Amino acid sequence: MNVVHFITRLIIGGAQENTLLTVEDQHRDYGDQVTLVTGPGLGPEGSLEDRARRGGFGFRVLPKLHRAIRPWQDWRAYRAMIEMLREIKPQIVHTHSSKAGIIGRAAAAKLGIPAVHTIHGASFHYGQSVLAYEAYRLAEQWAAKRCVKIISVADAMTEQYAAAGIASKEKFVTISSGMEVEPFLSPPRQRDVVRRELGIGSGDVVIGKIARLFHLKGHEFVIAAAQKIVLEHPNTKFLFVGNGILRERYQQYIDSLGLTKNFIFTGLVPPDRVPELIHAMDIVVHTSLWEGLARVLPQGLIAGKPVVSYDVDGAREVVISGENGYLLPPQSVEELSHALSILVADPALRASFGNAGRDRFTDQFRHQTMTRRIREVYAEVLSNQP
Repeated sequence: MNVVHFITRLIIGGAQENTLLTVEDQHRDYGDQVTLVTGPGLGPEGSLEDRARRGGFGFRVLPKLHRAIRPWQDWRAYRAMIEMLREIKPQIVHTHSSKAGIIGRAAAAKLGIPAVHTIHGASFHYGQSVLAYEAYRLAEQWAAKRCVKIISVADAMTEQYAAAGIASKEKFVTISSGMEVEPFLSPPRQRDVVRRELGIGSGDVVIGKIARLFHLKGHEFVIAAAQKIVLEHPNTKFLFVGNGILRERYQQYIDSLGLTKNFIFTGLVPPDRVPELIHAMDIVVHTSLWEGLARVLPQGLIAGKPVVSYDVDGAREVVISGENGYLLPPQSVEELSHALSILVADPALRASFGNAGRDRFTDQFRHQTMTRRIREVYAEVLSNQP
């Protein structure tokens, strides 16, 4: 197959890793002619561009494409994308993320190329202004008419988009966001070594959160819950993996509570360190208020860790309360503190929850499974073309 993938930025993040794995699999395992097109990877999150350049497949950066809405620049990016597609002549255009999803589908439709779009997380969501929410909803509705199929990383995304009038449910298919599962089954470095490097003692119980230090990611709820947890269990440590604009604010908040010695910030880490950091944890917590299906949830489960998550978007599709963790009402601090305290106090329960999650979800989230199913979607789309 000749496929162009189009994403707004190739930063370090779940949607970007998902897309890059799909491209790598298509190139390596299926011999597809695949081209990955992205805007500049600007941002504090880090970039996957170097990895893409080493992949052996087509890789192009579209300088005019930016995440922010810039009508003149967006028009120029659209025209540049049309010229690129005319040159490459793909059978299918597969778009990812909001901005690239709209521009890419418009360009593909202009040239009569069938398009597939993946929703990694809703572009209209909690926390936006009414104007922004409606603008993105209308844009997605417009773009949905210009693609043949929409892939959701969770059933929750399909439900939200169908309810918002983007398209009928028949247009959607759910394919779990794949990843390299082997490092989460068996990390490259021993747990004790990693914990010592982080200053974690052998008797400490570590609650870990992996997310950008950014709005809507919910670190403030974990910090608020930590007060009571540490009072009951002084040996509890909190490991925040990631960086972002709110780091200083969170550190000041932690200092004001007298909990500085209980929190560890790793800063930005490369993706290949995530498995060993999850294995250094005893519990994985996820308190974002908006997410498609956070990759850290299946990653934690595959690593054999219990997970505690707010019930947002696709979380309930992997977090099964009382079986592999706890699913809680969003923004709840008291319930978060209670659930985490239960797990901190009970190592046998942590092991039981972790084993259940690993057994249930490992194969579902292999990237090879994801790519195979995506190519099945491509085959169906192409078979229905005149």
